[in-house]
Amino acid sequence: MEVEGSSKKMIATQAEMVEAKVPLPYRDQCAHLLIPLNKCRQSELYLPWKCETERHSYEKCEYELVMERMLKMQKIREEEAKLKQQQTKKQPFPLIPKTAQAS
Repeated sequence: MEVEGSSKKMIATQAEMVEAKVPLPYRDQCAHLLIPLNKCRQSELYLPWKCETERHSYEKCEYELVMERMLKMQKIREEEAKLKQQQTKKQPFPLIPKTAQAS
């Protein structure tokens, strides 16, 4: 299963995420790392210095997803700016200002 527009594949299946009780907002391409992290957290009583490797790998995956989305949005904005610039070049400069055309 692959999410449209993302370079990462979904590794965890919906059944695995339901079984692990992963909340809906966290069911993304990094859910396969969140499942063992949550299991580790529960077994270690949520001690902050435990499960560091699992947490680091999950946070790195989320960071990469955010950076990917930011780059895509930047490309979209650049394309829109180019289109807008091309449209303004095509339109001739009005000889009579719009305010003077009021009747």
